Amino acid sequence: MLPFTRHALPSGRAVFAVTLIGVGIAGLLCGDFVGVWGGVPRGTPARAQLALVCALVSVAAGAGLLWRRTALATARALLVGLVLWALLFKGRFVLSQPLTEGTWQSLGENAVLVAGVWVLYASLAGEADRRRAGFATGERGVRIARVIYALAMAAFGFSHFAYLDLTAPLVPAWLPWHVGWAYFTGAAYLAAAVAMLAGVWARLAAVLSTLQMGGFTLLIWVPMALSGPMSPFRRGEFILSWTLTAAGWVVADSYRGSAWRARAKP
Repeated sequence: MLPFTRHALPSGRAVFAVTLIGVGIAGLLCGDFVGVWGGVPRGTPARAQLALVCALVSVAAGAGLLWRRTALATARALLVGLVLWALLFKGRFVLSQPLTEGTWQSLGENAVLVAGVWVLYASLAGEADRRRAGFATGERGVRIARVIYALAMAAFGFSHFAYLDLTAPLVPAWLPWHVGWAYFTGAAYLAAAVAMLAGVWARLAAVLSTLQMGGFTLLIWVPMALSGPMSPFRRGEFILSWTLTAAGWVVADSYRGSAWRARAKP
């Protein structure tokens, strides 16, 4: 039995939908790519127009996920779009620079969104979708989404170690042992990835990893937003961090009904 049905609107889906609308509005206001829509080279033809399309897609997708009648079609279209975006604008950097951890982290950011939308699509899919794309729907589709999410957590964890000099300074000044916190949070991401892939305490791992991403948003990027004018970098990181949290929330919701420390299929 799936954790939520076509007629339910779990908290994760609602938060994710509203977040997408916010991402779209932010993109329209700044006239550029926002959050996970980044990665488009400056010299790309019609780049400004493509940024506008991404902003409008975000708004439409968020609204579509909120309305029950359009939620399935929206999730299906958004899943295809996010996969193609990840392959075109993120995957190519992984292929050209496979030993650069930053390329994996960037791909992981898109993978979190892919995982969240895949959970929605798999859970909302009706009989027609199960006939056409059975592997991507139902429990099997949810398990695939969880694996994608877990691999993204692994990429985030390794990035904390590979870019320790960039991670540690982000720890709030009032916390001691900045390097220690950078190591701890990186290890926490890796532990969550292992737990979800192994199916051991998977629900707890999904929830805690989402809370960690949300904690970064509240402890790092919100204070930066309140401290003065937002640079494009800070604005983008704040939006990205919260979007990842919202998508992680959807994945965590997929474990609803299972015991916190029970063994579960990834």
